[in-house]
Amino acid sequence: MTYDLQGKTALVTGGARGIGAAIVERLASEGVKTAFTYVSNQATAEDLASRLGPNTLAIQADAADPGQTRAAVAKTVDAFGHIDILVHNAGVFRTGPITDFDFDAYRQQSAINVDAVYAGTHAAVPHIPDGGRIIVISSVNAKRMPFEGFAAYGATKAATTALVKGWARDLGARNILVNAIQPGPVDTDLNPAAGPFFEPVSALTALKRYGNPSEIANIVAFLASDQASFITGAAIDVDGGMAL
Repeated sequence: MTYDLQGKTALVTGGARGIGAAIVERLASEGVKTAFTYVSNQATAEDLASRLGPNTLAIQADAADPGQTRAAVAKTVDAFGHIDILVHNAGVFRTGPITDFDFDAYRQQSAINVDAVYAGTHAAVPHIPDGGRIIVISSVNAKRMPFEGFAAYGATKAATTALVKGWARDLGARNILVNAIQPGPVDTDLNPAAGPFFEPVSALTALKRYGNPSEIANIVAFLASDQASFITGAAIDVDGGMAL
């Protein structure tokens, strides 16, 4: 299914691989001028941008640095004039029990998973026209802890979902829709379906499988479209039934 997004502009954080790359590809296929950030995979990022054409822009930016996040917003605005669709996808997944997961590790994860979302949104909102979209890739772990050691990661994702709900109120008068997507296990290079965690993790889902990055990207395209015009402040599970 396609949506009427031709001529829109977007910024996707963490867009060089995995779910982020699938989102970039889907938006570009809809005719969206799309900028995306990456940290260190320059060759992969430049190859993606080259393959998708001149309306796709790769921007090096470390989400752990608020200044670089703000700079990525500025570069997107310089290139495209404004941002219709802001997608926060950059994030890290680190686990460990409270006895082993020290405060510095917690703060580093929070800096990327929460602080960057706040800094990027704060910088972007003046450049998002009325009727724009902000979409945050959260996690089913915002509300479900299937294993030990997920507290710090789950807390960061619960925080971003809370930001989404508050921003939906803050920006409702401008008809800027703000939503979160909460994926379950997704087949990426960081968590491959062929890896050692597939059996115990997929067993927790109703569908007994991992998702595909394109299945997350499909929901992003929908939320960016006019067909989602009465959805804001939502946290949408795309998890194969993991949270049931």
